[in-house]
Amino acid sequence: MNPPRLLLAAFAALLVGCQTADVSAPAPQAAPKAAAKGKAKPAPAQHVFYVGTSGPKAQGVLRCVLDGKTGKISAPTVAAEARSASYVALSPDAKFLYATAEAAEGAVAAYVVEGEKLRLLGTEASKGKGPTHLAVDGAGRNLVVVNYGSGSTTALPIKTDGSLAPASSSLQHVGSGPNTGRQAGPHAHGVYFHPKSGRVYVADLGTDDIFIYKFDAEKGLLAANKPKSGRVTAGEGPRHLAFHPNGKFAYVNTEMGLNVVAFSVDRNGGLKQLQSLPTLPAGADAKGASTAEIFVRPDGKTLYVSNRGHDSLAVYSIAADGKLALLQHVLGVPATPRGFGLSADGRWLVCAGQKSGTLNAYRVGRDGKLTDTRQAVEAPAAAAVVFVP
Repeated sequence: MNPPRLLLAAFAALLVGCQTADVSAPAPQAAPKAAAKGKAKPAPAQHVFYVGTSGPKAQGVLRCVLDGKTGKISAPTVAAEARSASYVALSPDAKFLYATAEAAEGAVAAYVVEGEKLRLLGTEASKGKGPTHLAVDGAGRNLVVVNYGSGSTTALPIKTDGSLAPASSSLQHVGSGPNTGRQAGPHAHGVYFHPKSGRVYVADLGTDDIFIYKFDAEKGLLAANKPKSGRVTAGEGPRHLAFHPNGKFAYVNTEMGLNVVAFSVDRNGGLKQLQSLPTLPAGADAKGASTAEIFVRPDGKTLYVSNRGHDSLAVYSIAADGKLALLQHVLGVPATPRGFGLSADGRWLVCAGQKSGTLNAYRVGRDGKLTDTRQAVEAPAAAAVVFVP
């Protein structure tokens, strides 16, 4: 074969080799479907929640199950018999439950969750009178309780078995307000751990302060922060508080003022007031009305406040700057809505009527607005609702 033909043959062989290599190469992977990326998670089959009770008809801590598709609530069962277990809180892993005991000499009860029942582990003194609210830290190592009657805040270490150790720290509040009938002295009403810093915030109805405490989780010690408190308008009486999930904002409902106050949270823990909005509709009769509970939806986009006497729920949207805008007033909720709770997925709200002795389920829309499912069950003296995370 002559040289030109040899060159042509070699060139042809090279082309064949290149084609063979291309065919054997792995095919590119198909891009994931866009619809799958934004697909909503399926609703849980059910949500378990506990109900604190208070009053002559109180039976103790109740347990309920809410259907994650329909909102139907099961008939409550008594998980633990107790006197004046008006507020309850769960450990982060939901293995233990803690309840207040609103007696002259206050105490906190600790329970272990055993199936559908709660087994009492023991009680510890709250170091004050009339304990009314409590919270567990994010690590499940400490519990802080506030005493309404004596106006004090107490920390109790949590043992490895879920039971409580004697108080490691207790601080007495000092102050008063212009409403002589309600504010002759301090009345600590709600306690909350900041979701990021671990500081403790206490709404005191008697002094119009939201006291701020540094907290040493290792030693269980409370210490005054600098600044020591945020404040609402004199005489309004702060009751409960809800933090935005990002920790940058806090919202306080005032019991006598019938307002919700928005604050920004500074790096030093201080609270700077952003705005104050009424919780009742314009022109509504405020006689005999007072706010009760407040929660932020888990996605941080909506805030809810209950009004006793007026028996309504106020719904607000939350903007990126933390400010609120009224979305909705839900009227005709269970009489005296002392408490309500939100499911962990933010799709359901259950409202407890202390006077009506009922629990009602509301569907939460994507926009945060509530739709009454018109499904209710009897729950005598219902005062607080806490969902299992």
